[in-house]
This record gives sequence, structure tokens and C-alpha cells, in this order.
Amino acid sequence: MRKGAITLDGVLKAIAEYDDCGSARFLAEYGYKPATGYLLIHEDRMYDSKAIAGVAHKFDQGRALRPDELSGGRSHAARWLARLGFVIRSSRDPDWTRDEIILACDLAMANGWKRLEYDDSRVIELSALLQTMPIHPEEERTELFRNPNGVARKTVDIMCRHPDYPGKPTNGNALDVVVLNDFLARPVEMTKVAQHIRDCLAAGEFQAVPPEVEEDDEYSAPEGKLLVRRHKTRERDKGLRKRKIDAVLRRDRRLTCASCGFDFEATYGSRGTGYIECHHVVPLHEAGEGRTKLSDLALICANCHRMIHRHTPWPTPNELREFIREVALQSGAQIPDLK
Repeated sequence: MRKGAITLDGVLKAIAEYDDCGSARFLAEYGYKPATGYLLIHEDRMYDSKAIAGVAHKFDQGRALRPDELSGGRSHAARWLARLGFVIRSSRDPDWTRDEIILACDLAMANGWKRLEYDDSRVIELSALLQTMPIHPEEERTELFRNPNGVARKTVDIMCRHPDYPGKPTNGNALDVVVLNDFLARPVEMTKVAQHIRDCLAAGEFQAVPPEVEEDDEYSAPEGKLLVRRHKTRERDKGLRKRKIDAVLRRDRRLTCASCGFDFEATYGSRGTGYIECHHVVPLHEAGEGRTKLSDLALICANCHRMIHRHTPWPTPNELREFIREVALQSGAQIPDLK
């Protein structure tokens, strides 16, 4: 029997049984617990999504799935139901992302790392701004999503992790500490990052950024996911890349990596002709939007591109070139001919 082969009709029958039995009896009958992650919304009523999907399996495959045979998250039951056209809503707000914590930390620092209350005008303003961020889908937001109470609590989570805080820290999460440490180490840079996020949100700049641009755990930046997506999108702008390549070729130069000197054509022949990757050297919080110059771009190979973006601080192509030279000297290897 194949798990997951549930149909719209099977789900509607499970919903009807749920309505007839009532929530407590339905869940007890099939051994399910109340949903803690996602709820199914149907005709303005809420249902335990995992239990509904498991029982729908009975009508389509002859037996209900046990609770241990599926998960209730978006990788399983909630995904099945969403594919059938049902509205799935989170029963709790999503975790705070780096972008959101940057804005909360910026506010906490501006307040001298002192407690902010829910009715503070700055907290109310940040709450409204966070609700415009295109990171979390609407179906994952509860009615209390990033409300002033939640925002004020997050600033407290951050504040009480400050090294000078005398009391006991709240639970918070590990990312609060990471972002706080970034602000303590590079306050001017991180303030610029926060302001750039604010400016882009106010201008609607992030609405045009693809929501999923090849998420990569090793692509690290101090700027948060939204600006990383914008950075990647700009690096993949075919028009910018072509103009940069044309400018290099007009100077009678080959397309070699600015960091290691790798030449795709020399290695791969005609298959590599005209190919090289394009890297945006200046971080977006410094360069801003819409002011990209060809001098802001560098042509580099895929390996060097990944090494630059692997973790912060990002080296420039020139800095990476010097690093390659140093490694070659230390190892006794032949030093690459980098011009």
C-alpha cells in the first residue's frame, strides 16, 4: 500500500467524520494528539491536519495511517493537504529569521540595550514593518504574528544576552546571540545593514526578489536572507554579466579568474569559451540598490566564487588572490601566475 495517495474526496470524508464525532473523540479513536504545528482550514473551521490526512488514507487506501507513520509538518501531511488545494495555517508563529533579528537588535542597541515595552512607538513601528517582510508565507502566520508584544519580547531576549546584562537570560534562541555579537563587533556595519533592510522594505524592493534562489547553507553573509537573495539575483543578472565580459574582452584580455587565474577556454576548449562567473564585490548594504558599476563586478571561477561566499567576512577577489599566493608559498607549491 502506497502512503500519500489520498484524494480530495477522502479528505472531505475524514472532515465529515471529524465533524460527526467531535475533535476529542475523533483524535482518541485514531490515536492522534491535537495539532501543534499546522491546522487545516475548511469552510471557516479548523481541523487537526495530521489526523485528517491520516484518516483520509482510510477512505482511499483501506486503512488509516497511525500517527507514527507520518509527520504533521510541511514535508508530509500538511504538504499532501496543500497539494489538494486545502488551506493550511500554522498554529504557532515561525521562528525569527536573521533579517528580523537584525532589525530587533538594531532597535535594542539604539535604546542603549535597555528594555522596550510593547506600547513604545518604535516597537509598534517595527511590528508593522516586520509584518511586511516577504519571508514567511501568510499561511504560516497566526493572528499574533510579530505583534508589538512579540517584538518587545524579542528585544528583551536580545538585551539579556548582552555581556553587561546582570540578570538571568530568557530562553530566546542561538541566532539572537549570533546577531548580537555581530552588532557588538561591527556596530556601524550592522546598523547600515539594518537601515538597508528597512529602506528596501519601505520601497518594496524585496517583493521582486525570487522567494527561493538556490538556498545554500554555505553561502554566508552578514546581511540576512533577503539581502543575500538580492545579492545573488544581481550577480545572476545576465545583462550586467554580459557587459562586464564585453568590457574585459574589448581590452584584449582573456576571461580568467580574478583570484586564481583559471581560464575556462584554456582548460575546456570551445566548451569553455566565453564562460566565467560574475561576482558583485561590494556588499549591498554599502552599494545600495540601482547603482551597480562595472567596476563593482569581478569575473571569477566557480571555486573562488564559493570560497568568497563561504563565510564572513567576505574577502575581495584581490584578497583571495593574496591568500592563494600565501598558501602556495607555505606549501612550497608553484605560485600561480596571477596578473
